[in-house]
Amino acid sequence: MLHPARAQCPYCGVGCGLELKPAAVIADAAAPGGSDPWTVRGDRQHPSSLGQVCVKGATVGETLHHNRLTTPLFRERIDQPLRPISWDEALSRVVAQMQQVLADRGPAGLAMYGSGQFLIEDYYLAQKLFKGALGSNNFDANSRLCMSSAVSGYARSLGSDGPPCCYDDFDSCDTVVLIGTNTADCHPVLFQRLLKRKRRQKEALQLIVIDPRHTATADVADLHLAIQPGTDLVLLHGIGHLLLQRGQFDAALIAASTEGYEELAALLEGWTPERVCALCGIEEQQLQALATLWGRSRALLSLWSMGVNQSVEGTATVSGIINLHLLTGQIGRPGAGPFSLTGQPNAMGGREAGGLAPLLPGYRFVADAAHRAELEHHWGLAAGAIAAEPGFDVWRQIEAMERGELGLWWVAATNPLVSLPSLDRVRAAVARCPLVVLSEAYAGSETEAVAHLVLPAAQWSEKAGVMTNSERRVTLCAAFRPAPGQARPDWAVFAEIGRRLGHPQAFRYGSSAEVYAEFAAITAGRICDHSGLSHRLLAEHGPQQWPFPAGTAPGGGQPRLHTEGRFPTGSGRARLIAEQPLGLGEPPDAAYPLVLTVGRYLGHWHTMTRTAHVERVRKQHPEPLLEVHPGDADRHGLEDGAWARISSRRGSLTAKVLVTDRIRPGTVFLPMHWGAAQANACEANRLMHALACPISHQPELKAAAVKLESAQP
Repeated sequence: MLHPARAQCPYCGVGCGLELKPAAVIADAAAPGGSDPWTVRGDRQHPSSLGQVCVKGATVGETLHHNRLTTPLFRERIDQPLRPISWDEALSRVVAQMQQVLADRGPAGLAMYGSGQFLIEDYYLAQKLFKGALGSNNFDANSRLCMSSAVSGYARSLGSDGPPCCYDDFDSCDTVVLIGTNTADCHPVLFQRLLKRKRRQKEALQLIVIDPRHTATADVADLHLAIQPGTDLVLLHGIGHLLLQRGQFDAALIAASTEGYEELAALLEGWTPERVCALCGIEEQQLQALATLWGRSRALLSLWSMGVNQSVEGTATVSGIINLHLLTGQIGRPGAGPFSLTGQPNAMGGREAGGLAPLLPGYRFVADAAHRAELEHHWGLAAGAIAAEPGFDVWRQIEAMERGELGLWWVAATNPLVSLPSLDRVRAAVARCPLVVLSEAYAGSETEAVAHLVLPAAQWSEKAGVMTNSERRVTLCAAFRPAPGQARPDWAVFAEIGRRLGHPQAFRYGSSAEVYAEFAAITAGRICDHSGLSHRLLAEHGPQQWPFPAGTAPGGGQPRLHTEGRFPTGSGRARLIAEQPLGLGEPPDAAYPLVLTVGRYLGHWHTMTRTAHVERVRKQHPEPLLEVHPGDADRHGLEDGAWARISSRRGSLTAKVLVTDRIRPGTVFLPMHWGAAQANACEANRLMHALACPISHQPELKAAAVKLESAQP
């Protein structure tokens, strides 16, 4: 018998609440290819979304049964067809290969690439298995492509990761600066919250958009700055220059709560309006207007996403945003603060669980000996069991495969053969790995094409567990339908591997609730404290915000961080970071005179393993379009609806042209969703380079130098 359920939406980091109801009782409703009885609407009791839902969330019920993997599959070589095998054989092959690699190459020969689609329980046991039992810190996740610059920027400037704001700040701010985020398409429910308030209180809320494209977000802006790609930090320094010049800074907060002011003030002195505007390609009156709005704001909220993070200076730009908040006292109070909008539904939870190569659970760091010792104690490991060096981020995993150094690469709940940069290079590297394991819910992905062993995964809706959204709100997602065929939860697979590797007690769990209880205990006393939370409390009282230490009453979580002007640094002060801008990793030149930027469409999700099967979304976004400014189209002999060949130093592809003045001259845009497995294949990331931020190691997926020419479809 099917019963109504509540859960967090499994798409973006907004973390909307959903109510799911069985429309009818249908025999074997979860069978692959069968119809699914679930209808979806927004959960009005969920405090993050208040009943709102976007097209992706509203149609998620249509994605649950299409094209599902139901049994383990294996092949010796990728030029052979996959054949069904038993779970016992599949797990035996994984364990045997792990043991062989440990004997031949050591822990560095093993690597896993996970996902913000994981529940916290999945993330946590992956860390315990790889970083604990196997001694390999080579676990990374697709949050590396999404939020790792925000992680590094928060940690450098404020002493710890963790957005200090909450969604209620949308209702109390008077200025919102949206930089490097097309919120209308990528975080639509939050955008609608802003838009509704703007319609009610037009003069009380000023919206500023900084983006080379005139997106749906920019349509409602009071001020839109279409800056040159790669000049975000230049612009931020220009704002800072004017604020200090005008005396619009919070001297008391700077003196009491920050360090590094003298160095930053000296740097900002050189970023004059003339210099900034020439580099950014904007009018000086636009810069002056932006600085005026920032300086006079009572409560200013800045929002950013991939346009900031996916850059060779992503961490520096995040710190540049935080600098302005610290200089003007716009932090730690209602309506004010630097707020990164997370890309995936549980990317925040992954950070809490240690789900990036340099991290350990509880916002701990691999490089910190005390942090390693704490986890070794919690996990019952011998001293020194956790390696002291941070592991390979995903691109270094690719490079290790190029060198023939990895004996096993395990990909789970993500599709890197669409989402990584320089895809031809990625394919060639992966082909050198002796065993590529893929844990996946859906058949036919681009990554399946390079895998030797495919494990059918129970996804959201079929396993119980916890997610954390962008405002640090923790939601229990119920298992409200059976998994198809032999599909299993990722956490249960990791636990079984741990037991087979000789750790029967450490990986003995009867439920995901037990896994979460262990994780929550490990966070006690940390800034991301979950120790007062449990599956039972979340089921009975609904979503809660961390920090939520043991003994906290339901609803007593902390909506904002750093409210007392003290920060989790050695000195208790936030750090003002003074860094000169780097510009683009691959600037345009005579051979490749344009900048390609990539992004999302409203209806599709990442690499379309889910949304490709939703008819409503397919009609809304039937094909990928190359956005080209009319001036650039004329120079390259292109017309609207014609086809163009886009080439970078890494390859070329063709796409249909959309001539539009909603993108600045010299910049072109492609959506990133259509991989090689799609009918309208347009692998945008084949063209992107792998240069990355030196601190966060996040690739610059937002900009590559390209050229255009007319082409046949």
